Amino acid sequence: MAPIGKSLVFAGIAIAVVGLALWGLSSVPYAGRLPGDIYIRRGNFGFYFPLATCILISIIATILLSVTRH
Repeated sequence: MAPIGKSLVFAGIAIAVVGLALWGLSSVPYAGRLPGDIYIRRGNFGFYFPLATCILISIIATILLSVTRH
């Protein structure tokens, strides 16, 4: 049971860190509004997919993980 407990604690800490990062990014200008983000509005329906933002976050996460791995 100890490995499961450690995994749950690590997952909880990871979720808290991601939540704090998203909370902090809400005040960053242009976060989620980059060129390449898809936004479609038709009448009272709206669809938003932050494609460019997802790619940018993926690149940053890849760089950070590769730096911390070595």
